[in-house]
This record gives sequence, structure tokens and C-alpha cells, in this order.
Amino acid sequence: MLIKALCDYYDILQKSGKVLKSGYSSVAVKYKIALTEDGDIDEIIDCQRTERTLQKNGKIKEKQVPVDMIMPKRTEKPGIDANIIEHRPLYIFGLNYDNGTFTPDDKTCKAKKSHKDFTDKNLQFIENMDSPIINAYRKFLTKWNPEEQRDNRFLLELGKNYSNAGFVFCLSGQPENMLQDEKLIGEKWESLCGDNDENEDGSRTAQCSVTGEVSEIARIHGKIKGIYGGLATGSVLIGFNNASENSYGNEQSYNSNISQTAMLKYTEALNYLLKGNEHKMTLDDITIVFWAMSFDDTAEDSLMAMLTGKSKKFDEYQTQAMLKDLLDRSASLEVTERELKNKYGIIDEKVDFYMVGMKPNSSRVSIKFILRRKFGEILWNIAKFQGDMQSSEDIKMIPFYRIKGELVSPKSTNDKVNPDLITKLFEAVIYGSKYPVSLLETAVRRVKTDKYINDVRAGIIKAYLIRNEEEGLEVSLDRENYGQAYLCGRLFAALEKLQKDALGNLNSTIKDKYFASAASKPATIFPRLMQLSQAHLKKVGEGAQIFYDKLIGEITDNLEGEFPATLPLAEQGKFIIGYYQQERELWRKKEDK
Repeated sequence: MLIKALCDYYDILQKSGKVLKSGYSSVAVKYKIALTEDGDIDEIIDCQRTERTLQKNGKIKEKQVPVDMIMPKRTEKPGIDANIIEHRPLYIFGLNYDNGTFTPDDKTCKAKKSHKDFTDKNLQFIENMDSPIINAYRKFLTKWNPEEQRDNRFLLELGKNYSNAGFVFCLSGQPENMLQDEKLIGEKWESLCGDNDENEDGSRTAQCSVTGEVSEIARIHGKIKGIYGGLATGSVLIGFNNASENSYGNEQSYNSNISQTAMLKYTEALNYLLKGNEHKMTLDDITIVFWAMSFDDTAEDSLMAMLTGKSKKFDEYQTQAMLKDLLDRSASLEVTERELKNKYGIIDEKVDFYMVGMKPNSSRVSIKFILRRKFGEILWNIAKFQGDMQSSEDIKMIPFYRIKGELVSPKSTNDKVNPDLITKLFEAVIYGSKYPVSLLETAVRRVKTDKYINDVRAGIIKAYLIRNEEEGLEVSLDRENYGQAYLCGRLFAALEKLQKDALGNLNSTIKDKYFASAASKPATIFPRLMQLSQAHLKKVGEGAQIFYDKLIGEITDNLEGEFPATLPLAEQGKFIIGYYQQERELWRKKEDK
């Protein structure tokens, strides 16, 4: 399903002009090698661009980043294998950089072999071609001797920047006249691609498992780049390196029966999705890519806004407005095409939408999940989740990274959430299914351990109880909720606020000492707290006494004078929600005075 979907998406991208023609790659380039007519290096030009990012402290950080240039398809083969119009320094110059010195010598003679392979292939490729830049390039290939260039001043100026840089060739005084853009180069390359769209080491024809057509099967699949934690050179999604993986005498990716055409399509589509930030997000060590089977990318943009708060087309105000509009339709439980199109430019709510979670595994890509739904359904499920998370009438979109962040201790820099929990939570949000019980376990444990609760932590617990326990919880304090656990939470908040009003700021409050125990074993803790409250009542004013007497009496009356012996996990969650909502109400009343 995944490979077929990516191939179909490639066709959409190609029709939209968003991906490269077959046979070409995008290469990160830092420097231009300016050649004289005689093939000598006249200068090496830094062509990096300045990237500016706004830091949390408000300052602008600048850094130099490579520019992307289109070049003939890069090789993916292991070992020494030069490209046509090479960009890698080891191949171009045949020199290793080590601690300030350049040398062609190494134990395996890799530098010398790489440079020779580059020289031989490229001289053969440009044979009988004639143009100023090609002629200069030919002379460079024949004249450059790594042994004689150990002290090349241009390379020495690059220093440690040499080894990981990408290079292109241009004419001296004409930096815009680059070798890879030469018309003769393109014509011959495309001719070769058309004549030999198969594997060099002998081809195999079979029925493609993706397209169903009989065609050349890809022996080696292209690499996928841009996955968090993955190799800079990329990793393969499909690969067979061990003899134990071979079947019926097939070697490498002949075992997959995926055609060369399908392989190029799915790898190009996946690399396109991973290249920018419009189609991907990260959850811990999982990279998620997503796309709609549409020429329009508003669907992806609106989903990114609803999940992360970061969107190219939707600002914070528009995101909040969209969320509110969707939640206002909670009675009908549907999102209509007309509303989406008219208000937000989303064309088709019935378009297929894919989300794929990936994680690097050695030199391969591991697929953690594949989600597929109609876009309108996904958008609505996210809206319902966001709605259940709300802790006030003022609707605010809560980014997914904040949810994940509240599941770890605020005092720890190393505390991590179980990746399996995050994955299952994400799937539940997208599908509108029940949340994993570990979500509630983690959230309750964090509140009890940290003695700290905010709108996001409360929202997590509230969302779980609404969906998994079918608990009818309100956004704010619910005086008609007579659940024992909820009432106990309210009572604890009232007793804590009374203590603070009576004694002022304390180093240690009843929350610090008793919250965790009260949330799990109310009958053990609350009698002691009620005794303490009598002493606290004597230290507040008459008006406060009346207020707290009335509030505490109202709650205990609904408890009918009995506290639960123990509270199971879900009931502890209700305790926390009762506490949080009552606490907010008490502080709000104080602020209103």
C-alpha cells in the first residue's frame, strides 16, 4: 500500500512541477570551482546562503547553509562509483584532509581509486563535446594530479570545510555558467537515461509488484534522506544485503520485484516529503510524513496547524478560528466540503490522506505505522481531541509537542516518554479511537509525583476520561458532578486554598505532603485534613469563614460524610480534574474581588 501510494503521489507532484525529472538529483552545494580556459583553478567561490532564525531570547541567529542545485542522478552504489559531473571532494581532487594537511595516500588507496574512476568516466562522457566550460573541464580532468596538489592554496583555505562540502564547476569570471547546466551535458545524460533505464550489472525483467507491468526490476533502491537520527547519506527503505534474505536465487532488491520506474517514483516522492517542514513532523525519534492525494497542499497545511501550531498558510488566529468552527459543529459530527472550501480553502474533505511514521534502523528505514483516512475525518478527529483537551471557554489549540512535554518531569532533562505511548496516542488522535491506558497512568503519575498540574496535564487526563471512560466532564467547574472522586478533588482544592489564606506563603503545604495519598486513599487522609481545616478557619476573616464553611459543607454533604477507601486509576484522574477545576475557580474568584 505505501509504495503504491507514494508512486501515485509522485505522479501528482510531477504534474504539479514539484519534483525533478527522472534521472536528476538535488545536491547540497557549498562551493563553485572556477576554472580558467586552461583548466586551472582560478578561485573557489563560497556560494552558501545565509539562513536567519529567530531564537527564544528574541535574537536573530545567522548561519551559512548549502544551496540546492540540480545535477545528474547521484549514484547509490556502495564502494567506489563516480558520478557524471561529480560533487564529492574525494573524487574531484583525490585528496584526503587530515589535521591541516592534504594527501592522496590512505591504506586502501581509496582517494586515488576514486579520483581515477571520476576522471575516466567523465572524460568518456564529454568525449567529442565542445563548449567553453566543457573544454575547461576536460583540461582540468587531464591536468589535475593529486600528488602535485598537496599544498594547493585554494584547498588549504577551505581547511576542515573541505571534506563534507559539495562542489560544482563554473568558468572563471562567469560563476553563473555552471557545468551541470550545459545543454550538451543535459542532452547526452537524458539520452543515456532513456536508452539504459536499467541496472548496469545485468538486468532482470519481471512483473512489478507495484504497477503490475512487466519491466526492468530495480536491483538497488535509492536512499531516503532527511529522517531524524538517520545517516546523512540516507538509508534505504527496501534492501537485501544478506544471503539469508535471498529467495529463489535472487540477489539484493530483485527479491522485492519492484521496477526501476516504481523505485525512482517512490524514493523521489518520499525525499520530497522529507525535504522541507510542510509535510513532516517529529515525535521523539519518529519522523512522520503526511500528504493528501491532491494537487493542493492546503490539507497538509491545515493539519500541521492543528497539530503543531506551526503552519505556512494558517496563522494562530486562523487556526483557533478553524478549531472553534469545527467544535461548534459537534452536534452534527461532520465536516462539510462547502464549509472547508469557503472558509479555509480546503477543496475536498473526501481526499485520501496518508501519515507514515519512520525511524532509522542501521542503514535502513523502519516503518513504525501507516495511517490512511479521508482528510475530513482526520481533521474532525483532531478537532475532537483538541476540544476534549480544553480547560476553559477560551478555545486554544494545544500543540502536540506540549502534550508530549507534559508527560515528563519538568525537573529532568533526560526523562523520556515511552515511544510506544506517543505512537499509540498519535494513532488514537488520528483515528478517533480510545487512548492507551499508559497515557492516563503517565499523566496521573506525573501530577502526583511533581505535585504540579496545568491546563495541558489536566487536558490530557480529561480527554482520556471523556473518550475511554465516557465521563461527561465539563470545560470548567461542574457543581452538578456528584462523583465521589471528583468531589474529593474539589474538597482538597478548597482545603489547600483555605490553608494558604490562613497561613500565607508556606514552604510546605498540604498539597506537598498529602496530595498523592489523598488522590489514591481519600479515607486515610481527609479526616486529618478536615481537622487541620478547623484550625485554619480560625485564622481567616469572618467573610472567608462563611465562604469556606459553605463551600466545604456543600462538598461534604454531597459525599454524604464518607470518603472512598481507595480510588482506582480512572477515579484518581477524576480526583485531579475536580481539584484542578475547583482550584481555578477559587483563584478566579480571588482575582475578581
